[in-house]
Parts: sequence; C-alpha cells; structure tokens
Amino acid sequence: MRNPISKPVAIMAATACMGAIAQPNPAQIDWVTLDGFEMARTETTIGQFARFVAATGTVTQAERDGGGQVYEAGWVRKAGWTWRTPLGGKDSHDLWPAVHVSYAEAQAFCRWAGGQLPTDSQWVKAAYTEMRSNPPTPFQRGQTYIYPTGSSPQGAQCLNDCGPDRSQAHVATLWRGLGPELAGRTLAGVNGLFDMGANAWEWVDEPVGQSATKRTRGGSWWYGAEPMRADHLAIKEAHFSVVYIGFRCAKTLSSAKSVSAN
Repeated sequence: MRNPISKPVAIMAATACMGAIAQPNPAQIDWVTLDGFEMARTETTIGQFARFVAATGTVTQAERDGGGQVYEAGWVRKAGWTWRTPLGGKDSHDLWPAVHVSYAEAQAFCRWAGGQLPTDSQWVKAAYTEMRSNPPTPFQRGQTYIYPTGSSPQGAQCLNDCGPDRSQAHVATLWRGLGPELAGRTLAGVNGLFDMGANAWEWVDEPVGQSATKRTRGGSWWYGAEPMRADHLAIKEAHFSVVYIGFRCAKTLSSAKSVSAN
C-alpha cells in the first residue's frame, strides 16, 4: 500500500528551492478539515521543523542547554539530544516527530505555519470522535472511540501492548522503549489522523494562555496503551524539552468553511 504521507513529502521537496517567496503553507502540512477547525494529519516532523528554523533562525532551548531531557530514575539531560538528533549521535530522519521542543517553541512553529497548537477540546474531538462522512471500515461516523486508533490500541507505536514495536531508531541508548516510528507510517486512526495515540506526546494549549505547565495528550512510545485514552490527563512544565514530547498544529475555520473530515 502506498505510504499516505508520500504526497506532502514530495511537495516539500519540490517547493524547498522556491527561495524567500511567501508560501501559504510554509511547513507543507497536510491539513485535515474537521468540524470548525483543521488538524495536521501527522505530528510535526524534523523536516518540517527544519524549514521553520531555516526561515526564522530559531535556536531551541534544548540546543542552548546542550541537549534535551529524558527520565532515568530522575530527569537527565542528554548531550546532543535535540530536535535535529532526538536520540543523540547521528541518528535522525526527516520523518521522525520533532521532539525536544518546548511548548512555546511548538506554538511559535504553528503560528509560522499558519495555525496554532490545538486546544485540548479540539485535540480530543479530533482524536476520538469520527467525523468523516464516509469513513473506511471499521470506523463509523459519529462514534466516539476509546483510543485514537479506534476500539483497540493495536497498530500504534507504544510500549508492549500495541502490537509489534515499529521503531525506526535502531539504538540501544534508551532506558525504556526503542523510540518513535516515522510520521504517517503507523495505521491511520480516527478521522484519518496518524499517531494521535502514542509515538510522541503532543502539546496542547491547556490551560489556554500563559501557564507554567501545559497538558500533553496521546501517550508515547515510552508508555503502554493507557495514556492513549481521553481520560488520561498529563501535564509537563511548559519549558521542558523532552525526548518523547512532540506536537502537531491546528487551524480554526470560519463556519462557512467548516466541512466534514476528509
């Protein structure tokens, strides 16, 4: 089966050399139209974040600090672990989710990309309630599911109870889990979105506005299926740059433009 993310990636390659001409979708996000808003089909990738850095000159806090953090019986800073090389060394891939990015840095990317981080209610609605007018089997329009993958967590990149490990990291430096899958390579879930459950936690704007802590949603490859559920609420310090927290963007639509999910 053809990889569904291949089209946006091809567009990215084709437009990368267009210079400083302003583009309506500079990150080349594949937007999915839902009820009153749009959601990125995949988590923000290293390749997309690199476009933002090239355009804005952004240097992340993790880079300034010499590396992001991971939990190993306490928070540990890992030298060289940044959005460019999430697991250190030379291990990287343009389609890995961009992690070691703080809430504010994620929000800055989304603003540059033409949207914003999703609110918690937007994220939950997109992740669990099927809105497509003609969804493929086994999804049913109007149904709210237990997991972003549907009635079962199978197919997600989580630890131990989502099926076979799909890590593309191929490293042995992790205290827990084996790392992320490439964006868009797991099974498409509710509303045709990828990795709303597991792979990388995702920042959401909750509470809305300024706050020292922010909610993260969906779980990650570091955990089993339980954090993928809507009733699992997790928070992190907003300034944290962590190996298993990434993000995706949303865009609010006018009522005239709001249509069923595609």
